[in-house]
Formats: sequence, C-alpha cells, structure tokens
Amino acid sequence: MADKQFVKEIADINVDFPQWYTDVVLKTQLVDYGPIKGTMVIRPYGYAIWENIQKELDARFKATGHQNAYFPMLIPQSLLNKEAEHVEGFAPEVAVVNVAGGEKLAEPCVIRPTSETIICSMYSKWINSYRDLPLKLNQWANVVRWEKTTRPFLRTSEFLWQEGHTIHAIREESLAETLDMLHLYHDFARDVLAMPTFIGQKSEKEKFAGAEATYGMEAMMLDGKSLQAGTTHHFGQKFSKAYDIQFLDKDSKHKYVWQSSWGVSTRLIGAIIMAHGDQRGLVLPPKVAPIQTVVIPVAAHKAGVIEKAAEIAEVLKSCGIRVELDVRDQSPGWKFNEWEMKGVPVRIEVGPRDIEQGVVTFSRRDTCEKATMPINGIAKSVAVLLDDIQTKMYEKSLAFRDSHVKLAHNMDELGKVLDDKCFAKVVWDKNPACEALFKEKFQATVRVMLDEKPFQNVCACCGHKSDDLVVALVARAY
Repeated sequence: MADKQFVKEIADINVDFPQWYTDVVLKTQLVDYGPIKGTMVIRPYGYAIWENIQKELDARFKATGHQNAYFPMLIPQSLLNKEAEHVEGFAPEVAVVNVAGGEKLAEPCVIRPTSETIICSMYSKWINSYRDLPLKLNQWANVVRWEKTTRPFLRTSEFLWQEGHTIHAIREESLAETLDMLHLYHDFARDVLAMPTFIGQKSEKEKFAGAEATYGMEAMMLDGKSLQAGTTHHFGQKFSKAYDIQFLDKDSKHKYVWQSSWGVSTRLIGAIIMAHGDQRGLVLPPKVAPIQTVVIPVAAHKAGVIEKAAEIAEVLKSCGIRVELDVRDQSPGWKFNEWEMKGVPVRIEVGPRDIEQGVVTFSRRDTCEKATMPINGIAKSVAVLLDDIQTKMYEKSLAFRDSHVKLAHNMDELGKVLDDKCFAKVVWDKNPACEALFKEKFQATVRVMLDEKPFQNVCACCGHKSDDLVVALVARAY
C-alpha cells in the first residue's frame, strides 16, 4: 500500500515526462521554487549532489594545472560593451543594477551572466611577459540570466556553475586546452555520472557569443531529447584584442594572448535525474549520491536490532561510505519507498532473523533486486556492490542511448527518427539554411558535429554535394 501511495505522487514517466521530472525534483526535496519567478532554492539533498560533482571536478581541474580564483558578480556595463558580439548575445538575459545605497549609480552594473568581461579586464592588468603564461584559472560561482521559460536545474534565472578561463602565448596551446577540457568533461560524465555523451564542435549558429569556436557535450535523456551538459570555447584573440591583453614575447614583440573557456553547471543534476530515473523516482550514481547506503532496522522494537544496525552503519562510515541510519518513527515499508524515491544506491535491512543468521538483506536501487550478504566483512562487500552499481548504470545508459541513435539519409527519415524519440545522425553541408529548416520543420537543432566519416556524399537536407560534408547530431533538446 505504501509503495502505491509513493508512486502515485509522481506522474507516470512514460506518459508525462516533464511532469514526472518536476514531481521528482520537488518530492525528493532537491529544490523548491524561490520567491522570485524563475529562481530555485537548492535544498540540502540537492546541494549535496552538487558538492560531490564539484569535489570530483575540482580534483580533475587541479590535476591538470588549474587554480581557483573568484571575480566580482557586479560588472561595469562599459566592460560588457567592449566586445560587440558578446554583448549582443547576452543582452536579452542581462539583469542591470541602477540604484545602490539609495542613490542612482553613475554607471549601471550588470549582474554576472558570464565572466569573460571582468576576467579579461583583470588579465589585461596582470599579463606583461611571456613568463606570465600560460595562466589557467577556474572559478566556482553563480550567474544570473533572466530566462523567460524556466525549469529547476535545467534553466533558471540564477544557477551555480564553474567557468574556466585560460590564456596562452600561442594558438595551438589554447586550442589544445579547449579540446582537452572537452575530453575531461566527457570522461567525468562517463566515470562519475555514469552518463555517456557525444562531444564535438557546435555549429556557427550554436556557438558561444564572442567565441571563435564552441564545442559541446550532449547527453541523451530518457525521453529521447538532448541536454547540453557542458561546453568549451576557443576564443582565439577576440577578447584579448577587445580588452587589450598583450604580452612581451621572447622576440621582444608585443602580442595578443590566445584564450579558452569552459564550464558546466547545476544543469548536470537535471541530467542525472533524466538520464537515470524511473517510475519510482531518482536513481543516483554512487559516486555523486549524498547517501550511498541507508541502514534500516526492521522490527526495531526487538532487543539488539537498533544496536546492530547502528554498529553496521558505523563500520560502513569508518570505511568512507556515505551512510544514513534511519531510526525514525515510521514503518519499514514507508522508509523503503522514501529512500527508493530519493535514489539511494543501496538499502540494508537489519532484522532479528538476519542477525541470528549473521547476514543482512540488501536491495540495490538500479535493479531493485534483493539478496543477502554476510555481516562479517560487510564494508568490503558494500564497496564492491557500489562499484558494480556505478558500472551497471553506465552500461544501461549506454545501451539505451546507442539503441536510440539512427541514421537519417533525408528529411523524411529525419522526421521519423525524431518522432521515434531518437537522435539522428545526418550528413550536412553546414549550410545555415538547412540548419534553420531542421528547426522549422521538426523543432530540432544541430547539437554537435561528430568526428565521423560521412556515410553519404550529399547533404540530407538539400541534397547538395560538397567537399565539406560533416556528420551532424540532430535532436530535439532542452
């Protein structure tokens, strides 16, 4: 009965996926709506997922020679106006502060939609010589973009992210950094989020405002839509020339630096939800789950049950496993369903009969399979189980994605592939008119251009032959 009540509170994932998503993020207390339209309050359980993402990524950044810094969120409007393409791209989303301390400001400030402008202004002060290069900085921060249509984690007026900004003496080094970080994100999504992704260059239309080239990481959600999970940008010298970032090179000549930028955000939490969830709620990869194992006493009123459950929880905790001992005054069935909905990878039940036999009953969230394991050596057994869940979740997600990617040789096939809730691989001649037609006819976009050999010699949209055909990933997207 409890099981039906819990599932009833979440919309059917196969009938109304958007409502299922909203129900899950609210019911599992990941977020709540903020008092200003389009904002979200990230609650402790949701923020703990972000902390685990942050911890894992931060270690990778530092291992590749990046340092963390922090720049102001208030930016003089004149700085934003220095790079025309950049300001035009962000103008509709920018929030402006005109009054502070009860007085009108001499110059309006914008609330950070992204930090290129403030960071570049500081780089122009700090960089003098080739000896100052490369400079590889990252910041963990919030940004504000006044979005018209919002959904928690996926698109909100304020969100959390990291943004890396590096400067280099030569173009090749800057471009290598851009691609290295793209692959770092790809590996992180695979190894930590258990989520396969496609990576590649974005089209001219989809590139970041002010970039020479943008590269993206696209993940497939369970409804067949794509989610942009991360981007890297090669700025070339656009910003360095706009903000006069020069250095004296070894040949005693002043030169403009080359720049890269890259970032992921709390949108990754939305990706985890929509890539792994099921009708019962969240299914969290062990590496980012706030609680990896929950221990629940069964028949807790009987002598020794709570004590043994507490002992097991302490053993797991001492071995570095994130564990919760649930001794709340609720029935075991109610607890089982709540923790399943919250996506905890492993549930351990401790009852009188289990204790007599020297075992515990466990359930794994990814498959909902139940079995027993010995209490003796339980920490090692749980650690192995968590690793297996992490691996199996990736394998399941990869199998789902690969079965939902199809070739489309022409526009009729493209429409059918998209209506089947799949990604389409199409051969494209990079013509913007074709790209516009994908959106007009199918509400789909070129997500990335893949590093694959074209499987036909004409564009799937216009039928033209070209020496510059590419394989494009076309999908409907969030």
